[in-house]
Amino acid sequence: MKKHRVLIIGVGSIGERHLRCFGRTDRTELAFSEINDELRGTISDRYGVSATFDNIDDGLAWKPEVAVVCAPADVHVPMTTRLADAGIHVLCEKPLSVSLGGVEQMMDTVARQGVTTAVAYVWRSYPESQAIKAAIDSGRFGKPLELVIMTGGDFAFHRPAYRNIYFKDHKTGGGAIQDAITHMINLGEWFVGPVDRLTTDAAHQALDGVEVEDTVHVLTRQGDCLGCYSLNLYQAAAETTVKIVCEKATVQVEFHNRRWMWQDKPDGQWHIEQNAPSERDDIFVFQAHNFLDAVEGKAKVYCTLEEGLQTLKVNLAGLASADGHNWQTIERG
Repeated sequence: MKKHRVLIIGVGSIGERHLRCFGRTDRTELAFSEINDELRGTISDRYGVSATFDNIDDGLAWKPEVAVVCAPADVHVPMTTRLADAGIHVLCEKPLSVSLGGVEQMMDTVARQGVTTAVAYVWRSYPESQAIKAAIDSGRFGKPLELVIMTGGDFAFHRPAYRNIYFKDHKTGGGAIQDAITHMINLGEWFVGPVDRLTTDAAHQALDGVEVEDTVHVLTRQGDCLGCYSLNLYQAAAETTVKIVCEKATVQVEFHNRRWMWQDKPDGQWHIEQNAPSERDDIFVFQAHNFLDAVEGKAKVYCTLEEGLQTLKVNLAGLASADGHNWQTIERG
């Protein structure tokens, strides 16, 4: 079986995970670039990767077929543009960017070169997400009328370096709007359709050592569906629940319990689909397989650049709404 040459760009927390999970597919020959000398040596030793580079130029000279962009969000667009222009397939970490600058050129370059691209909104990779998406799209539950997503966890426990990385600054993609609730917005848009308008309340409530928001509440209109999103980054319990009230049934997923369910009668019972417990890495392995399948022409990517751009517009509208205490409309096209 042919192995794909995959270059991971940046091996901080998420880059290291992509390196590990693309390796678990057994479909890749791996290399990475990392400007931090100490980190580059540590990750090289940890995973036995000998092809390492301290700059992208040398990484491109290695002639990768696929690149995974794990640098801070403010360089995602120019980096993706450069890689696509070189004919390299690109999986770009979320969010797509922190502004709309350069996006049109990036899209034009991708279209001209015909490369496979995707944005790494990994929650779409969960089997539960895939099952709900298929069920809603089939029409069996009728039209979605209301969407409620509640999520939270102890960010300091799971990401102890948060004070010293991109998260501390909106300019590099930090804060709970761009780095956390963006996952839920993207998932909600996938389930029920894109956000047309929103209002956002956000504040810094608890996380020590940063000033960016760690609590976010968002109300949305997504076509005929009303949405409500709630997130905090400091509660002890790591929980994410999505409820979609449709015309014919109520659908719910509890990601922390690895199950999804539906109820279609007022006096009925929940029909529960239980999945086996898994490790956090597993959904990243699913995502890696999906992207490689897409490169081979066997599948569609889980999240297209166009969908990532739509969620970027929602991120920017959310920041503007939180700052201006108002409703924001998301422009299309």
